[in-house]
Amino acid sequence: MSDFSLNEALWVLLLGSLLGFELIGKVPPTLHTPLMSGANAISGITLLAALALIGQAPSPPLQALGAVALGFALFNVIGGFLVTDRMLAMFRRRGGAA
Repeated sequence: MSDFSLNEALWVLLLGSLLGFELIGKVPPTLHTPLMSGANAISGITLLAALALIGQAPSPPLQALGAVALGFALFNVIGGFLVTDRMLAMFRRRGGAA
């Protein structure tokens, strides 16, 4: 396993953020709900990976940092599903069969 420095991690974060901003900015509004559902599925996988990695963290500060990241990912998953459900509710018929 290679040694991944903080400098390299910050570069990956910066480039990933810029790429994500560019890609999401070009998505038409009609595709936001399916895109959010896909992002929620990916975040669910991220939650499982974070749990596995927190268990292997060599020090308590790294475990705490992993727990914070896990909390943010969990917030993203729950919020994303709530927003998706609310958006899909706009397309349901009122008063008729569900």
